[in-house]
Amino acid sequence: MKKETLEQIVADLEAGKTPALSTEDFSAFSAEATAGNDHLSPANLDEIAASLSADDIPTFERAIRAIDEGDLAWLGFKVVYDADEAQANTDNEVTKKYGDKGSADGQSMVFFCNDAKEIVSSREPSPRDIFQMKDVTRGPSMHNEQFEGLTWVSEPLFGQTRVWLLGASDVAVELTKLADHVGFHVIVVDYDSAYLNEDRFPGAERILLHGGNFDELANMPAHSEDYVCVLTRGHMFDPESCVWACENDVHYVGMMGCAGKNSTVHDLVIQAGITEADWDRIKRPIGLKFGAKTPAELAIAIVAELIDVRYKERYSEAAREKHEASLGR
Repeated sequence: MKKETLEQIVADLEAGKTPALSTEDFSAFSAEATAGNDHLSPANLDEIAASLSADDIPTFERAIRAIDEGDLAWLGFKVVYDADEAQANTDNEVTKKYGDKGSADGQSMVFFCNDAKEIVSSREPSPRDIFQMKDVTRGPSMHNEQFEGLTWVSEPLFGQTRVWLLGASDVAVELTKLADHVGFHVIVVDYDSAYLNEDRFPGAERILLHGGNFDELANMPAHSEDYVCVLTRGHMFDPESCVWACENDVHYVGMMGCAGKNSTVHDLVIQAGITEADWDRIKRPIGLKFGAKTPAELAIAIVAELIDVRYKERYSEAAREKHEASLGR
């Protein structure tokens, strides 16, 4: 989410104008995201824009402050498609009771919610609304379709974690699909366009190196918060990839391969000036262990580990303990 977009919305509302909300900024309403869902479409974004007033300014101002502060927060949307159903109580013996009323009203709205469960909205929500508004923090929502008459979507106010896939291998192809689906920004690097191309990696940022090797990788900077997966074809350029990840001090780096191959890579990495401490930071083999063998299975194991790393990075130990306890673990 761009801060400038929210600032323009505030400016428009202050001037008494209807702000223009685009699916480029609010991708949860895009044709791709809403395909097959009769309750959501890009047209809902226009309806929400038309419903906004000066009363909604504090919501957007709180969202702007969250971006400035690097808060783990979301801008959420209640989308009503049947006002009577939205307000009716349809709890049954399975669902938890949230009072004798469904949604507070039959109107769509925008709201702010962060990981601390702070909610800002222009209208008073009902207990059931609050339950679903808080759920956007599970990204984008876990119970958005639980009750009839309305649904919930959200946009994160923080950036995506970048994941570098060094090597356009078959595992990288499968991993790109999964990592993109769970909200990572994927960058794939290789030197051979026969493997690194739009057909194999349609949803990823692609960087094609020259010279038939990974030498150019040394000239590209990574951020300290980035993740790196070393997946070079045939492991041919694993040493260069590990050196690059360590020199850029990325948050996470993992490498595929068996113990024998990793021993050879270790020697080459140490010869390149990387310390034993940095070598020990490299997760090897990459991915959670549950018997994965095929490229698709290995991709599941790797993205599961990336999700776990991101979870531990984003949430405090106290927050994780509370979450684990709520799951009975």
